[in-house]
Amino acid sequence: MRSGRLLAAAAVCVLLAGGCTSPEQGHDEALVTVEDAWATAAETGMAAVFGTLTNAGQRDAVLVSGDSTDAARVEIHEVVSDTDGAKTMRPKPGGLTIPAGGTHALVPGGDHLMLMDLKHPLTPGSDVTVTVAFEDGSTLPVTAQVRDFAGASEPYQGAPSHDHG
Repeated sequence: MRSGRLLAAAAVCVLLAGGCTSPEQGHDEALVTVEDAWATAAETGMAAVFGTLTNAGQRDAVLVSGDSTDAARVEIHEVVSDTDGAKTMRPKPGGLTIPAGGTHALVPGGDHLMLMDLKHPLTPGSDVTVTVAFEDGSTLPVTAQVRDFAGASEPYQGAPSHDHG
């Protein structure tokens, strides 16, 4: 009887030592989903990725970076107005926070992901995949359909020669 209890206790220790964690303990990708993801078509330069991030967890999830095989780099951007009312696109300091039990929209003229220095044209009807990374080190692949989009032509702060896509 005693050896049965020791075996059970040893099994619990093995499970705990093996890193069994719940999503609440640090795996934001298990709690965040992306709906209606789409990207702007572009021949060269930059393209934007939009959609709605939903966090089913009980703590905020912070998206801090991204990666894509279709671009040299992925940046998290925001669009801000200056004192004259002109809008400028720039990297968003601190990333994006998806509130616990809430959503965060990636929209034209607001927060979005930017595919920088495209490696090839993004044509309407094709898909682009971006892997987003969270503050806790977890990642989530996002597939976005490429669409024609004529809006969101704010200049990029620091690189005004680039076209927003």
